Amino acid sequence: MEDKDNKIIENKELSIWEALIPVFALIGMLAYNVLFVYKDDALSGSNQFILLLGAAVAAIVGFANKVSYSRMMDEVAQNVKSTTGAILILLMVGALSGTWLVSGIIPSMIYYGLQILNPTIFLAACVIICAIISVATGSSWTTSATVGIALIGIGEALGISLGMTAGAVLSGAYFGDKMSPLSDTTNLAPAMAGTDLFTHIRYMSFTTVPTITVTLIVFIILGFTIDTTGKPDTQGILAAIDEAFYISPWLFIVPALVILMIIRKTQPLIALLIGTLLGGAFAIIFQPEIIVRIAGEDSLTFHSAYRGVMDAITIDTAVETSNPALNELFSAGGMAGMLGTIWLIICAMVFGGVMEAIGALARITDSLLKLFHTTFGLFASTVASCLALNATASDQYLAIVVPGKMFAKAYRDKGLAPENLSRSLEDSGTVTSVLIPWNTCGAYHSGVLGVSPAAYAGYAIFNWLSPFMTLFFAAFRIKIRQLAKK
Repeated sequence: MEDKDNKIIENKELSIWEALIPVFALIGMLAYNVLFVYKDDALSGSNQFILLLGAAVAAIVGFANKVSYSRMMDEVAQNVKSTTGAILILLMVGALSGTWLVSGIIPSMIYYGLQILNPTIFLAACVIICAIISVATGSSWTTSATVGIALIGIGEALGISLGMTAGAVLSGAYFGDKMSPLSDTTNLAPAMAGTDLFTHIRYMSFTTVPTITVTLIVFIILGFTIDTTGKPDTQGILAAIDEAFYISPWLFIVPALVILMIIRKTQPLIALLIGTLLGGAFAIIFQPEIIVRIAGEDSLTFHSAYRGVMDAITIDTAVETSNPALNELFSAGGMAGMLGTIWLIICAMVFGGVMEAIGALARITDSLLKLFHTTFGLFASTVASCLALNATASDQYLAIVVPGKMFAKAYRDKGLAPENLSRSLEDSGTVTSVLIPWNTCGAYHSGVLGVSPAAYAGYAIFNWLSPFMTLFFAAFRIKIRQLAKK
């Protein structure tokens, strides 16, 4: 039987254990691939292929239950088609990040953010600085590897525990990563749940803002209970940014206009396209030397302006500074940089499409609904699944992709809007990955910052508090949006 609205196929011949075979196979293969072979390089392509292998296992189960190949391919096609908007937004996000870098918008955010550093409230300032930079770049990894390293050094010079500083850095970095429209996980979660990017961000703010507020209060209190020695020196970093870019508050006109369009519920693709084009125009006006350098020309002409902006939109772009630590921060992948995430989405849709075609997702979600009769139980099972996949598959993307596909029908059956699921995926999948030592995120950040997860986990308040916050909202039915009745 097929639900014409949701395209969910039920197969009464399929047992729950048969439905779970592809899931267990997928988790086992991903765990081996990430833990023992590719580690933090697994997203370069091997994880994507394993999703296809998981789809092959599901297809074998389907053939054994007399499901035709054509029906599986039809469901895969429908699944891929459903992500068209998300894929276009991802490409436009890559374009926007490129023009916002070369125009000086992102560097200006970082420049002014670093100036709020104060020894008295150093830990809270770390959260704010990393949040600003992560929102601007859409990457907690880049924030950690650049400004995060600098803040760890400053904290050590002030005599502050490395674990405290790392916890503050990661709290801010993951807040920004969650709330930035440039973040791949922030685009991935709504794509899996079936909602749009800006609806997801607005709805996620209900749990994220209280969590970061509590985090800041705790770090402010901690800041007044510890003694600091010395004074943080960021002059070298600020000078390097000022030397490489023209820094001005006027550059904030572009993000302000984009934010205004988002608030006024402009279509995401339109808002991002306008933000990209304005970023390109501001790059020509405020950063002509950078545009000329990217274009490989000697002077600013229509040809060099076109080439420089187009390269920033489409391919890898980097602006070198006199400070080597900043060079990784001032690089963007353009539209090409988003292809890895798009590849992951398409492979996940293949796995999800085959699972839907054989009736496995319907069987699994029906069983979950029988186990969890309440809305809170459904949210709790989502959180538990994300945490389990972060610990077993060792990858935050897969902790979003697999539960996202498995729980989408369960949320619809409960009459819950898809943004409830996308928010839960980020509150429990994205942010907790850094707390697990063998997860790619935990291994990366601990290696970059030189601080073990055991040392910073307790101080990464935003990261461990987020899943509790989403469960608190579910328990008291706060901001739990229902599906609109047709």
